[in-house]
Formats: sequence, structure tokens, C-alpha cells
Amino acid sequence: MAASPNVQVRASLLLVDDEPTITDVLSRYLVRAGYETRIAANGEEALALATRRRPDLVLLDLMLPGIDGLEVMRRLRALSAGGPGPPPAVVLLTARGEESDRVAGLRLGADDYVVKPFSPAEVVARVGAVLRRADPASEPQEVIEVGDVRIDAAARRAFVRGEEAALTQREFDLLLFLARHPGQVFSRDQLMDSVWGFAFYTDTSTVTVHVRRLRAKIEVDPGRPEHLQTVWGVGYRFQP
Repeated sequence: MAASPNVQVRASLLLVDDEPTITDVLSRYLVRAGYETRIAANGEEALALATRRRPDLVLLDLMLPGIDGLEVMRRLRALSAGGPGPPPAVVLLTARGEESDRVAGLRLGADDYVVKPFSPAEVVARVGAVLRRADPASEPQEVIEVGDVRIDAAARRAFVRGEEAALTQREFDLLLFLARHPGQVFSRDQLMDSVWGFAFYTDTSTVTVHVRRLRAKIEVDPGRPEHLQTVWGVGYRFQP
């Protein structure tokens, strides 16, 4: 569904949900907000559309017939691996009783989630916030160089010992945030709030998972990290 002709297209979205009432109402709001919106009713259709043309963001229901939302998310990441540009951002659409799936989605790299029943206006606002975080033009024009790590904020690229690190969007966000505050210790709650944008989020284990993945990609010895250090009982810091 193309954006309204009088509205500049802001981004390409893929809305994946098997409830026609939700996709009909939500797509109208998204189109009015300037988003080109394609709709898929199941995982197979979503993957086919994403393969044909990669969206900027996927609104993904977790409870889908056939391939479930988490598996769709895994396959979307695999489709994007090695391709130009980062994988599409993902906002999960979840029911109230799906907390464990929600946590699993965040650990896989989802950027946000909205719990049903939701306001379409809230979803539009969440989409805008996620895309702003992913937009390189919104980052300050800065390059951070600390030892063997070089971070280009505008290009959203990180180099370690002269080689580019293959970071996900959230891994890059976490590294950039910590590197902007060298030596400062942040708790997992603070990182969830500042990097993920989830205030008062109760399960912060996704932070631990992302730190572990980052260490594997930037540290000489992930078991004895020089940069991404744990401050026991408190949180993490980036040590220059």
C-alpha cells in the first residue's frame, strides 16, 4: 500500500499479522503518516516479500500460523547477512501473555515491541522512534578512536584493528553509547533505558547477551575484555 500522494514517503514497512482487522486499520494509519506499507498474513508471505525487496522496518506479530514470528525474525536476519546495508529494524506485535516470547525476540535483536490491544497512533510513534535511531543522518558527525577501536557514528561502522566489525544495529548502538561515555559505569537498567529505549523494563538479560556478542566481535580475548568491562554488582563500562 503506497503512502498518500500528498505525503513524502518516509520509509518502507512490512506489516506481518494474520488478523485482517489489525492490518487494515494499522496500515491506514501508517500510510497516512507517510510510510509505504506492504502486508503479509503469514511468515512465508513475509519472507517472500522481504526477499523481493528489503523493508526498512518490519512490524511482526509473534503468533503467526505456520512459521512463527521468532523464526521469521531469524530468517530475516539470515536473508540480510552479507547483503548491502543493515538488516531491517523489527517492532514486535505481541499479546499480553507472550512475555517469554517478547524477551526471546529482544534477545534476537528486535528493536521495540507493542502489546495488544494497542493504539494505532502509538504504533506509528514507535515506528518513527525506531527509524530515527536507525537513521545515520540523525547521528552526530563524529568519529571515536580509542586504542584499536574506531567508530564512525555517521556511517554507523565500527573498525577493530583495521577490520570492519559486522555489528547488528543494536550492537552498534550499545558500543557507540558506551564509547561516548568512556570509563563511566552503566547498570543494565540504564542501558535498557538509554540504548533500547525501554524504561522500567524488568528483564535486562538482553543487555548481557548483547555485551557478550560485542566482546566476541571486538575483543582480542573475549574472556578477558580490555574495552567492554564488567563492574561486578553494578554493570558495564567502556575502558579506553
